[in-house]
Amino acid sequence: MSIISIVLILLVACEFFYIMYLETLATTSATTSRVFHLNQEKLADQAVNTLFKNQGVYNGLIGVGLVYSVFFATASLEISRLILVYIILVALYGSLTSDKKIILTQGGLAILAFISTFFN
Repeated sequence: MSIISIVLILLVACEFFYIMYLETLATTSATTSRVFHLNQEKLADQAVNTLFKNQGVYNGLIGVGLVYSVFFATASLEISRLILVYIILVALYGSLTSDKKIILTQGGLAILAFISTFFN
């Protein structure tokens, strides 16, 4: 994989670690409220809070998978592409069902990283 692809993939991992932070550790913060367009009272609701924390773990594991694919996997390119396609599809689904901007905010960097893997 090229250095550009590695850097982009690691930036996507950082993005997902940040999402994990917002969803699991800063669940009721003003930043989380702004990012997810939910008021802090809603975020403090026990059911929503639990769902956010669960979702945060998934997002963190996506980041871990990307880091693993770059530094430890023997099939680095294939695993990276698989996870990036997953991210892109989930962002596409989110843009169709929730907010059109999700394809760019959550999927944009992943799309660039995915495309970059085809140019070595």
